[in-house]
Amino acid sequence: MNRPEKSEYAEFYANYVALVEEADAVAGLRNQIGDLQEVFSKTSEEQGAFRYAEGKWTIKELLGHLIDGERVFSYRALRISRRDQTPLSGFEENIYVANADFGNRTIVGMLEELTLLRQSNVIFFDNLNDEAWIQTGTASDEKVSVRALAHIMIGHIHHHLNVLKTRYLNQ
Repeated sequence: MNRPEKSEYAEFYANYVALVEEADAVAGLRNQIGDLQEVFSKTSEEQGAFRYAEGKWTIKELLGHLIDGERVFSYRALRISRRDQTPLSGFEENIYVANADFGNRTIVGMLEELTLLRQSNVIFFDNLNDEAWIQTGTASDEKVSVRALAHIMIGHIHHHLNVLKTRYLNQ
């Protein structure tokens, strides 16, 4: 499936889409599972409580945000691919994180959840027909296509893994 046109997503997602190098979105989604495993399997529970600055998320909260984002973006893709034209609301990530109690979860358990979600989403996207990929709908008061959502999902993970490596793990 081709990359989305700029008209298929809101400007605030442009940075995420720009981070996607893969021509095949399904392959990009699949390949990220290994990236996630590599980074988070080496992260200790003690490190999970680290935040690089006052008011920033802990590593566990960042991982929890990735789980929430995976769920929200894939839900949008499901609804839009099925030609549901109901406008979909945004989600306030800080409220989600503040109310999720990620600090009391284990990194291993959260990584397993994110991995299973992503594996499920790979199957979902891999079975969409060409017509479903180009369907558009409204999310967060902006037009978005299914193929844009797949690219946003990949870019979202890339973005946060970059933040994790540079600001949390000093890599």
